Amino acid sequence: MDPKYYTSLLLRCRDVFRIRQVHAHLIVNGVFADIVVANKLLYIYAYHKATDDASALFGEMKIRDPKSWSVMVGGFAKVGDYVNCYTTFRDVIRNGVQLDSYTLPFVIRTCRDRKDLEMGRAIHGTILKLGLHLDQIICASLVDMYAKSMVIGDAHQLFGKMLHKDLITWTVMIGAYAECKNAYESFVLFDRMMEEGVAPDKVAMVTIVNACAKLGALHRARFLHEYINKNNFSLDVILGTAMIDMYAKCGIVESAREIFDRMEEKNVISWSAMIAAYGYHGNGKAALELFRMMLRSEILPNRITFVSLLYACSHAGLIEEGRNFFNVMWEEYGVRPDVKHYTCMVDLLGRAGKVDEAMALIENATVEKNEGLWSALLGACRIHGNMELAERAANSLLDLQPQEPGHYVLLSNIYAKAGRWQKVAKIRSLMTQRRLKKPPGWTWIEVNNRTYQFSVGDRSHPRWKEIYRMLISLVKKLEVAGYVPDTSFVLHDVEEEAKAGMLYMHSEKLAMAFGLIATPEGNPIMMSKNLRVCGDCHTFIKMVSSVTGRAITVRDANRFHHFSEGACSCGDYW
Repeated sequence: MDPKYYTSLLLRCRDVFRIRQVHAHLIVNGVFADIVVANKLLYIYAYHKATDDASALFGEMKIRDPKSWSVMVGGFAKVGDYVNCYTTFRDVIRNGVQLDSYTLPFVIRTCRDRKDLEMGRAIHGTILKLGLHLDQIICASLVDMYAKSMVIGDAHQLFGKMLHKDLITWTVMIGAYAECKNAYESFVLFDRMMEEGVAPDKVAMVTIVNACAKLGALHRARFLHEYINKNNFSLDVILGTAMIDMYAKCGIVESAREIFDRMEEKNVISWSAMIAAYGYHGNGKAALELFRMMLRSEILPNRITFVSLLYACSHAGLIEEGRNFFNVMWEEYGVRPDVKHYTCMVDLLGRAGKVDEAMALIENATVEKNEGLWSALLGACRIHGNMELAERAANSLLDLQPQEPGHYVLLSNIYAKAGRWQKVAKIRSLMTQRRLKKPPGWTWIEVNNRTYQFSVGDRSHPRWKEIYRMLISLVKKLEVAGYVPDTSFVLHDVEEEAKAGMLYMHSEKLAMAFGLIATPEGNPIMMSKNLRVCGDCHTFIKMVSSVTGRAITVRDANRFHHFSEGACSCGDYW
C-alpha cells in the first residue's frame, strides 16, 4: 500500500491506542522501513507525549536521518524530560548528525525554560563553531533564551547582529527589557520596530502595554490605546486586563475602570487586576465593593484575588476587613493562604503598628518563609522603630539573599534614624566588602509628552538653574506656611543645616520644581519614583499642592499618592 496512505492515517489518530494500531499495520505490511513513514510515526508519538513509545520506536529504527533525531529532542523537550532532551542532543553531536534550525531551537528552548545558562552558552559555542549563528530561527531562539534568563546584554548583542528580525524576536526583546526593569528601552525598541515597518500583532501589543505599565508613561498609554482602537484589536481578556493594569499604573484609575466596564468578557484575573488597581491607588472601599460585584457576577475568587484584596486593605488601613478575608479565604472559598497572603497580612498589621502580632503570624505560618515576608516585617520595623525585630528580620533576609543591597540599605536606614551611627558604619563597611551598591533613586516626570529623569542633586537638565530657583522659592513659601524639614530622613551623621540642604536636593523635589516651571499654571503634575518616597518629601509635596493649587500624583515603589489641597490620598498611611 502507498506509504502516503499510512502517513494520512497517522495524522487522523486522536490517541496513543490508535497510533499503536497503525504502528502494528506498518510492521505487518513492511512499510516501517520507509524513513518518511517511520519519522511520521515517531512524530505522532512525540506529539501525543508518548515518549516511551517514541523511544522504543527510535531504538528499532535501522535508518535515522536528522529529522528523526530532531523529533526525539523535541519530544523530550515538550514533556519536560530535560535529562533525556540533553542526552539525546549530546548523542546527535557525537554521531555527527547535521544540526539545523529544526533541532537546535528545541534544545535552546529547554535551556530557556530551565534558565540553564551553562548549557545554553555551551550550545551557543557549538552554533558558532558550525557557522549557524546567522540562521534567523536559531539566532532568534538564542535571543529568546538569553532574554528570558535576564542576561539582557547578551540578548541585545545577538539581536543587534541579526540581519532580519521578525515580529516574534522584536516582541521577545521588548518584553525582556520590561522584565529587567528597563521599560524605557522597551519603548526605544518599539519605536525602532515601527520605523522599520514591522507592524505589531495582538501578542506584541500585550507585551508593549505591559512595558508601558512598568514605565508609567501616560502619554505612551494613550498612544497605545489609540493604536489598539485604530487597528480594531478586540479587548479580550488578555489585552483588556493588560490595559487595565497599564492605565492604573500610569495613574489614571478611572481610565482603567472604563476599560474594565467595556470588556465583554471578564475572568477572575480581570476582576483581580481592577481590585488591585484600586488597592495601590489607596481606594480600599472601591476594591471591596468591586469584590462584592465579582461575587454577584458568579466569578469565584482565586489566590490572586485575595492577594489584591489584602493588598488593598493594607494600603487603606482596613485592618478588620483584611483579617476577615485572610480567615475566610480557605474556609469559604477553598483558597489556601500562601506566602504572598501572609506577606500582605504582615504588611497590614505592621503598618498599623501591630508589629508583635505580625511577628507572631510569621512564627505560626505553615508556609516557607521567603524574602518578601521578612521584607514586609522589616519595613514595619522601620516605620515604628522596633530595633529588636528589625535586626531579626534583617538577619533572616541576609541569610536568604546575602547579595541583595536593598536589605542592607533598609537596616542601615533604621540604624541611622535611631542615631546609631556605629551600626550604620558597620553595615556600610559590610556592603563595601561584598561589593554591593545602594540602588540609586530616580524620579521621572512627564511634560509635553516627554519623560524627564532626575537624580538626587541633579544638575544635568538644561534648565537646572531655574529648577533650583523655583525650589528655593517653594521652600521659603512653605516655611512661612509652617514647613519644618524632617531631618530624620537624612541618613548621614552631619549638622542639621547640612541635613536640610540634602533633603532639598531629593530627586522628587527637583522633578516637581521642574514640573511647576515647565507646565501651565493649574495643570496637574505626574511623577514616578523607583524607590519609596521619603517622609519629608511626602510632607513637602502635600504642602506644595496647597500653596500652588496643583494636583500632584506620585507613583513610588509601593503605591500611588494623589496630592491635592494639602492632603494625600494615602491619608499619611503608607
